[in-house]
Amino acid sequence: MRILFLGDVVGRVGRQMVHEHLPGLRERWALDFVVVNGENSAGGFGITEAIHEELLAAGADAVTLGNHAWDQREALVFIERAPRLIRPANFPAGTPGRGAALIEARNGAQVLVVNMMGRVFMDQLDDPFAGIDRELDACPLGMAADAILIDFHAEVTSEKQAFGHWCDGRASLVVGTHTHVPTADHRILPGGTAYQTDVGMCGAYDGVIGMDKEEPLRRFTRKIGSSRFEPATGPGTLAGLAVETDAAGRALHCAPVRIGGGLSEALPHFW
Repeated sequence: MRILFLGDVVGRVGRQMVHEHLPGLRERWALDFVVVNGENSAGGFGITEAIHEELLAAGADAVTLGNHAWDQREALVFIERAPRLIRPANFPAGTPGRGAALIEARNGAQVLVVNMMGRVFMDQLDDPFAGIDRELDACPLGMAADAILIDFHAEVTSEKQAFGHWCDGRASLVVGTHTHVPTADHRILPGGTAYQTDVGMCGAYDGVIGMDKEEPLRRFTRKIGSSRFEPATGPGTLAGLAVETDAAGRALHCAPVRIGGGLSEALPHFW
């Protein structure tokens, strides 16, 4: 199975990159399944129903979220009628929406998509390690699911790496989101799980993690905020991870994807 995961879509520039490139990539690479993290897609904070529909129309099979899931209050309502919009599974019981979904891929395979959030320097949610055990036990790889894709939305590299090893052999792909900077550690873990600590973001990199740099600079140098954060403008970059799996759902290949903008281009060599 050919899978593409795209990192946090930040603001208008990030959305434009998805709309410009994803439809062509789906056809050119014959992608079976695409996941997009959309938690920063609405002006850098949250997601709206219209934007969610736009991401699906561009070629996403599922959209994951994170700590900004409810910044646009309408998400609390429309998520209930959006079965492919997935918020962190370790949110408290009774939170609207779902933390995992079994979705049919373009090739007819059943793909489990799970969103989980870390706890180090983040909101103190339920234990993500115990939470992912429940999700994987309920829908095992190779039995109930042909592939399992996990978006671990977390701050620190140590927690992300530990989480990847915890899931190794039980998932096809574990990727980190949230920090918006692509790491150079993409690899296949010993048990056959593709992993990258952070896949980066889809947005403008001439800023501070996707935001216009002037306000972050003022806050760092003067410790006084003078305005709200606004998404950066300028050339955009599409960033993510491409993965190919075998019939058992284990990763055969993985490679970073970076298209456009100020970062060096990276494309999968195995397709």
